[in-house]
Amino acid sequence: MQVSLEDLETIKVIGKGSGGVVQLARHKWLGTLYALKGIQMNIQETVRKQIVQELKINQASQCPHVVVCYHSFYHNGIIFLVLEYMDRGSLADIIKQVKTILEPYLAIVCKQVLKGLVYLHHERHVIHRDIKPSNLLVNHRGEVKITDFGVSAVLANSMGQRDTFVGTYNYMSPERISGSSYDYKSDIWSLGLVILECAIGRFPYIPSEQEEGCLSFYELLEAIVDQPPPSAPSDQFSPEFCSFISACVQKDPRERMSSLELLSHPFIKKFEDKDIDLAILVGSVDPPVNISGDV
Repeated sequence: MQVSLEDLETIKVIGKGSGGVVQLARHKWLGTLYALKGIQMNIQETVRKQIVQELKINQASQCPHVVVCYHSFYHNGIIFLVLEYMDRGSLADIIKQVKTILEPYLAIVCKQVLKGLVYLHHERHVIHRDIKPSNLLVNHRGEVKITDFGVSAVLANSMGQRDTFVGTYNYMSPERISGSSYDYKSDIWSLGLVILECAIGRFPYIPSEQEEGCLSFYELLEAIVDQPPPSAPSDQFSPEFCSFISACVQKDPRERMSSLELLSHPFIKKFEDKDIDLAILVGSVDPPVNISGDV
């Protein structure tokens, strides 16, 4: 699908961050809604062409658990991505309203995200590098999809920054923070922190008595690298859930389960034959006025 700026009318800003701005846009003739992401890029033409070409390759995504990028193009110093619009925002938006998400719903979320990660890791052979609540988007049908697939990695690689801190440091694995080599298991660490945060209602590295506070940048990095990994309280959660979190946040990436292995974890299997509709949870919260996240 070829789309130009002239084909779209912007409706409102739905996300802002250091990476750019995301606007809700409507196709003037088709009426289709899209999320239009603009990334300011003051770069040489050769680098710009490389980035656009790599983004177009990433548009080949055929996974129902990855947000579709329909088109990408460059205009007046900005790279635009025409993305699938997820009308219920992100997991970050949902937990702001409901505070915590119950295990049955989390199992459904995990299964969908893991299927997306299996696609990225085993079919596309890429590391997402920025799994976080605001990059897991939801629609009114209860579908959960990974967004920003390939974008941060493509931009980093094209600009010669493969080994820099691409992503949000809160959810970075210990091996990435310490500057060691890393692989797909880095995304699994991030997923474990995200799911634990959804379960307990706060970022796992903030002690419960300090819920309104936060660690400094260096305190957080030190905690992730040097302290034992966070765990799900065994008196509040099922053994299966506690085991799932532990399988994700092992300090040694070799001891973490892969996305494919986690799909067969007892926590996921526990709810497979249950009639659990994530759309019910999603329908109980107000759609976000502005979609959250660092875009």
